Amino acid sequence: MGTSAPLNGRSQPAGPWRGVPWPTDDEVQAEADTTWAVELGLLDGGETEQAYASPAASSLDALLDDLENRAAERHRATAAEYGLIRRVLRDAAFDPVPWVGPDPTLDLAWSDARGRTVAAVRRDRRDMAERAAVAEIAVRLRLSEQTIRARASHAEVPQARCPRLWRCFTAGWVSERHAVETARLAASLPDEPPSWALFDEGARERAFRLTPARFAVSARALRETVHAESLEVRHRRAVRERGVWLTPELDGMATLNALLPADRAHAAMAHVDRAARHLRTAPDEERALAELRADVFADLLTVDAAAAGRGVRRAPEGTAGSDSARAGASGSATGAPAGDAAVTPTGASAGAPTGASTGTPSCDRGADAGPRPGRATVVLTVPALTLLGAGTESATLDGYGPIDLDTARRLAGEASSWIRVLTHPVTAVPIALDRATYRVPAALRRWLGVTSPTCVFPGCGRPARECDLDHLQAWSEGGGTDDENLEPECRHHHRIRHETLWRPARDPDRGDLRWISPLGTEVGADPPPF
Repeated sequence: MGTSAPLNGRSQPAGPWRGVPWPTDDEVQAEADTTWAVELGLLDGGETEQAYASPAASSLDALLDDLENRAAERHRATAAEYGLIRRVLRDAAFDPVPWVGPDPTLDLAWSDARGRTVAAVRRDRRDMAERAAVAEIAVRLRLSEQTIRARASHAEVPQARCPRLWRCFTAGWVSERHAVETARLAASLPDEPPSWALFDEGARERAFRLTPARFAVSARALRETVHAESLEVRHRRAVRERGVWLTPELDGMATLNALLPADRAHAAMAHVDRAARHLRTAPDEERALAELRADVFADLLTVDAAAAGRGVRRAPEGTAGSDSARAGASGSATGAPAGDAAVTPTGASAGAPTGASTGTPSCDRGADAGPRPGRATVVLTVPALTLLGAGTESATLDGYGPIDLDTARRLAGEASSWIRVLTHPVTAVPIALDRATYRVPAALRRWLGVTSPTCVFPGCGRPARECDLDHLQAWSEGGGTDDENLEPECRHHHRIRHETLWRPARDPDRGDLRWISPLGTEVGADPPPF
């Protein structure tokens, strides 16, 4: 097509093409698009004639084919990632030395101070090596340790119990969600290879033709048909996994989840719904039914049960937590006092403006006293000037983050006592609390719960009140029991610190805490969550 064809008053070409109309502009563009697709490898030469016959459809087919290929590549890459995580953890258990150091049991003069046998020590070494490897992968990939363990399991279970579906996953033919759901269900099957094989075959067939959501429903039904145990036996075991979890949401909200036996969950929902619908009939009621269910639910948990059996006073009429089920979304409808950020029910505070003191309302009855029966315990940190109306810094609810000042002032006003923390008048740095004893005093525990509200290992969000307080420099080596040498570590990371080659280090100039992995990776402690 070296010369342009006339668009108007076209003359007919001579030879065999006489009588054939000139191609339109759209056809010319379609041919160019087809040539471009062939050059990029989206179409091969044999498809050119078909593409010219239907240029728009062929171009779209090529793009969709490319999309399918990219999705398959992503599935293959995800499967490879899962497999690599499992391999690292398996190698760590096989050879713990890079993670926990040389095996002391090889020394003929060795004896264990805790009285463990050689087999027990080696078993613990394998366990701690795997924990150290999980932590290493987590900080490198910036994922939680729980996610790393889950992905290792999602590779191990299908490889052992559903090899057909695992091969489809590694080939990119099924998605990650299909593979994860298969692993989750297969892990719950009894240790009987025949049931594994039946589940594997059925899951693979369903994964090829169902979306992940439909697959999850169908695969659960398949699991029921191949499971050798009765539903009654499985239910008794599952009941032991019941629990309640709180998830922070945006704008001062939170989600409360409960895993319960199905009959009790449905009964609870029916009770909440019935009360909400009754309130909805009131002539002056403006709340939607969903809002009423939430308010009734909060009232039942924070007001009615406590008032009936535990002597907690009801909130005034018209406020959150009143008898009319107007429990507010702030989550403290009982007039509950604020508690402790460490391990005692006394208060803690932080974030004071320069030269001021901050306070935390408390239900303290003494340094070692527990919370009063029936009274909820929360931790509220309010800068003093904000509390007095002269500042705008946010208040912080422990475990959640910033909350609105009206709720903070209400909670503070309902507190029975306060704990005050003074800050430096120029730098606003808290005055150091030094102690000359090994035992950590209650006041220091409270303060450390403010300066380090969570476990200091990277990526760990366990609250400080549930952590051990660890001497960064050992007490036996001259380390003091003060806020500069103590940091909260959850029991899991406390063991990793002392039983593996992970170690903390503090910058001598800036004071920043860093962690060094057994392989030499350095990672800084997470910044405060709020």
